[in-house]
Amino acid sequence: MDEELFELEILSPGKLLFSGQVELVMLPGVKAPFTVLYNHAPLVSTLCAGKIKWKNGKNSGEMAIGSGFVEVKDNKVTACVEG
Repeated sequence: MDEELFELEILSPGKLLFSGQVELVMLPGVKAPFTVLYNHAPLVSTLCAGKIKWKNGKNSGEMAIGSGFVEVKDNKVTACVEG
């Protein structure tokens, strides 16, 4: 069975850093790191310095960030970050 995919966008002020379909994303939350999967409950959270990591099948990626916030809603994850 294929994994369920959702949209991930990573933005910095004035620039789109990443946009794509993923099966999971790991985020550096201020209180603790957390993972988002398909059909995750809606949330807004602050992010601390660390790495955003994502996976889609055999492909994966990561991006170092300084801080930011993330919104999860309707199978879309939008992270607004500073480097």
